[in-house]
Amino acid sequence: MTRFRDDSDSHPPMDYAGYKSTALRHPKQQLIALPHRLTEVSGPVFGDDRIGEFDNDLTQGPSGEAIGQRIIVHGHVKEDDGRPVPDTLIEIWQANAGGRYRHAVDQWPSPLDPNFTGAGRTITDKDGYFRFLTIKPGAYPWRNHPNAWRPAHIHFSLFGRAFTQRLVTQMYFPEDPLFFQDPMYNAIRDERAAKRMVSAFDYDATEDHWALAFRWDIVLRGEEATPTEEPHA
Repeated sequence: MTRFRDDSDSHPPMDYAGYKSTALRHPKQQLIALPHRLTEVSGPVFGDDRIGEFDNDLTQGPSGEAIGQRIIVHGHVKEDDGRPVPDTLIEIWQANAGGRYRHAVDQWPSPLDPNFTGAGRTITDKDGYFRFLTIKPGAYPWRNHPNAWRPAHIHFSLFGRAFTQRLVTQMYFPEDPLFFQDPMYNAIRDERAAKRMVSAFDYDATEDHWALAFRWDIVLRGEEATPTEEPHA
């Protein structure tokens, strides 16, 4: 039997004064729960045929290798009791090594890398395992408050069996000096929960003369749940 508890302290509030744009983004009325119908939970079903061979490798561009420090980001998607969550579509997006996104709105004057799109995807295996090869993203300035800089981070999107089943979160890197002034990190009131968004350096998974490695597990619910950007009741 599934039991539910109030875990709102483990997730950022939809309206947080320290993150100015939430005032414009958060719902102004109470959320309405809509039941999932058969067409919403039975399709599309994600499978290996929807993933290209190199979709989880962000380092290879149309004319060569991406610029920056290669890193392996890997881990498991789990339920609260440790059971693996297989066949989960994971998408990531991130800034390049200079802290710039390949997006028309991003005008931070750091060079764009023609061989780095900043997006990738994969599907968890039968053990709930995922792996990406990418470039460590750089920090970047933004206009949330004076001298505001976002720590290096990678955005994660997890889908269940359909597009209606989606969670969004982000992964940080250990010992980042910019945590103290990042409103997205500090919006999580439970300090232990906030630390669950920080990856761990994984020397054993590092590949000699090739790439450093960081391990980050994603727990979907329970007391050890990974904080997400979705509303939780």
